[in-house]
Amino acid sequence: MRLSLASLVAILFGVLFGALALMLSPAKAFLAVIGLAAAVTILRFPLWGLLLFAGVATFMPYSTVNLGIRSTVSEAILALTWGAVLWHSFLSRLPDTPSLSRRPTDQMLLWLMLFSVFPFIVGQVTIHADSSGVANWLRWLLNLSGVFLTAKLLVNQKQRESLVIALLLGSLAMLVLSIAVFVRTRSGAGIAPILALFNYGNFEMLKFGLEAMASRMGSPWMHPNAIGGIMALLLPLAFCYGMTEQGWKRALGLGVACLGAAALLLASSRGAMVSLALVLIWMATRRVPYTGRLLMIGAALTVALVMAYPPLQDRLATIFSSDNASTEIRFDEYRMFPQAVAAYPFGIGFKVDPPVPGTHFLGISNLWLNYIYKIGIVGMLLFIAVTVRWWREARPEPGPIRLTKDNALWLGSTAGILSALVSGLFDHYFSFAVVMVSLFWLMVGLNVLEARRLFAARLPQVKAVAFRKPMLDGARP
Repeated sequence: MRLSLASLVAILFGVLFGALALMLSPAKAFLAVIGLAAAVTILRFPLWGLLLFAGVATFMPYSTVNLGIRSTVSEAILALTWGAVLWHSFLSRLPDTPSLSRRPTDQMLLWLMLFSVFPFIVGQVTIHADSSGVANWLRWLLNLSGVFLTAKLLVNQKQRESLVIALLLGSLAMLVLSIAVFVRTRSGAGIAPILALFNYGNFEMLKFGLEAMASRMGSPWMHPNAIGGIMALLLPLAFCYGMTEQGWKRALGLGVACLGAAALLLASSRGAMVSLALVLIWMATRRVPYTGRLLMIGAALTVALVMAYPPLQDRLATIFSSDNASTEIRFDEYRMFPQAVAAYPFGIGFKVDPPVPGTHFLGISNLWLNYIYKIGIVGMLLFIAVTVRWWREARPEPGPIRLTKDNALWLGSTAGILSALVSGLFDHYFSFAVVMVSLFWLMVGLNVLEARRLFAARLPQVKAVAFRKPMLDGARP
């Protein structure tokens, strides 16, 4: 009796599930079965893996799983999605994508990734630490790869809209959880037990950090400035998408926009607030509909929330003061930064994040300067080159911008990326912080795909090659 391949696979998984049920507790066995089923589904449908990543990365970004190597669930899903893409490419099941010459942003990002080999090697030799520079470097490359993944999987606008919905659903769940816990406990540390349930690492240190900032809202992003950065990236997209849709999609977009604005105030992330305000002002000058009214409504809601929540009054009273402890630390960072660059002219690589243990230097809360700290001045220049290439592809045409359903994803993601870059003047999260970096480059990938669709004339033209027929003997050229 001959068994088919499907029967063999079914028997194999049956034996595997039985072994898991015997070796693990019922709860862990149940989770393992769900994980295996999800892995098999992603291998069959790579797009589902990208959508699952978008939802998980925005809801519980730093939930971890131990598969021999400890990793975040988000990164494990992203790596599995890449495995599925390579497998389907081997089977020729994926549609052809334009060459890198037709994708300038992707091409320059690839140069940045290739250059990172040099500071990685320098850091391995010069920095003495117990952490694995190889693992950190590979994780960073994986987080940057979202641009290439979107080019392979989001081949039409319906798939891009599915990605946006996944991002907004994950953000909505995260915002509802964070705001509800903070309102109930009135402490940023109130969310710590839930994060422990999500298998966040080093619970005691996490709880200590949240208690140190108890007056600011806690969230699955752990640091209040981190949720501020993510809101700066996603709120413009949520607003533009919600304003151009109907029904539950409209409610989803506008719900994330409203709750995200409240979360910004409760987390008191001044860099994110300033960057979003500047981008909204830019959109208002380009006459994007509703942005002027949105600024006025946001100001009114801010006043109402501040009046209703006294601790927020105290926080806002000192947030932009020069006497603020955070402000003083950042001045010290800038003062000592030239010394750190002189000590590590080629960057510190990927073994550790700034500052280097055992030195008197500080880190740096700046997106571009953090690139210098990690991979040197050349690395920062390559990052600037990537952003210039992106802007050339995605920039709006001169004149007023009209918000429509056709351009909502492009405009929202463009404004979100600009807001994230402006917030980089105050924080460094979008340079090397895992998962945050991945969401940033995923947004860049979505944005350039929409820009190439809307502004096809900007694409580099492929030079036609003239083929001449062989001349017959005696024929004149």
